[in-house]
Amino acid sequence: MALVAHFDLELHQMDVKTAFLNGDIDETIYMRQPEGFVSGDPDNMVCKLKKSIYGLKQASRQWYFKFHQVIISFGFEMNMVDDCVYHKFNGSKHIFLVLYVDDILLASNDIELLHDTKRFLSKHFEMKDLGDASFVLGIQIHRARSHGILGLSQKNYIEKVLKRYGMHDCKPGDTPVAKGDKFSLDQCPKNDFEKKEIEKIPYASAVGSLMYAQVCTRPDIAYVTGMLGRYLSNPGMEHWKAVKRVLRYLQRTKNCMLTYRRLDQLEIIGYTDSDFAGCKDSMKSTSGYVYLLIGGAISWKSAKQSIIASSTMATEFIACYETSNHGLWLRNFVTGLRIVDGIERQLKLHFDNKSAVLYSNNNMSTTKSKHIDIKFLVVKERIQSGQLSIEHIGANSMVADPLTKGLPPK
Repeated sequence: MALVAHFDLELHQMDVKTAFLNGDIDETIYMRQPEGFVSGDPDNMVCKLKKSIYGLKQASRQWYFKFHQVIISFGFEMNMVDDCVYHKFNGSKHIFLVLYVDDILLASNDIELLHDTKRFLSKHFEMKDLGDASFVLGIQIHRARSHGILGLSQKNYIEKVLKRYGMHDCKPGDTPVAKGDKFSLDQCPKNDFEKKEIEKIPYASAVGSLMYAQVCTRPDIAYVTGMLGRYLSNPGMEHWKAVKRVLRYLQRTKNCMLTYRRLDQLEIIGYTDSDFAGCKDSMKSTSGYVYLLIGGAISWKSAKQSIIASSTMATEFIACYETSNHGLWLRNFVTGLRIVDGIERQLKLHFDNKSAVLYSNNNMSTTKSKHIDIKFLVVKERIQSGQLSIEHIGANSMVADPLTKGLPPK
């Protein structure tokens, strides 16, 4: 979406009707005769499938193989790091296709090429042409093309979630989680009465609803959603109160959206941060990162680290490893689109920990750093090879700060 805004591409949407029925079957499969259609002796006669149907384990995979075969025959090429993104070039004209199960987004700088692709798809599959993309996967797309601005909003989805859990008239909240709030297993039910009370509450369903919002357009709730997700199997009332606090925050910010605008320079910039031993149950730290392109967030994550670190420098360095892994994937993905010049240059990461920056940028080893797992040292190798550069910024400028801790309202 960031590139659609920057290059002012046409953006259309299509839907494949009964997509899974298009898949071909590679093996012999029999099924019982369905109710209402019986031929001969139903106990001794079965149906032999000629095409894929809904309910088969391999239905989705066979549909993808069929679609891939068809779209490649029209001159499209698959992105080298994402199998569901395709592109096609015809001189200065180009078009991109994104497939998500049966939903298709088409982005092109030429309207005729876009319509040719639509006609081709309609010839091979039963399609529904939805025209200009305005609502996909629960996400509203707002465009101000004259200003080069594109926004992604989940206002309708958030309103449905608030209504589902009886919070549509709740008092708006300032922050998704209070500064200093910690969650632990000590807050889980301690007796049968507390367990029966929490069983009446749709905790797992509510956290799942929050997760979809944070994955799509709301990085601001990624930290607290990840924390609450650790207690899905045995939540306590304190955890449920925290869920309701997030819902009140969404009530206040439901009109907010991710925004991308046309800029002079295209560059992927990453920010990474971590707390120190923030998990009271395991003493592990939480890493967070966010990547920006043309001023808007395109990828983010907040997750508990896999090992216990003994210092703040170690936690930041481990966070850098995870962040650089995803950053290089992002750069390869954008490079594979072949419309962004110079994106192959060094990936830039920002830290607010000077010790981690110094350790990453030199070959010195100290007694405090020698215990760091060897796999994390690939960060140094990436810096030396020119793939990655690490810079220090002040804590007040750290964009990834809300992904690792609760912050006070501004």
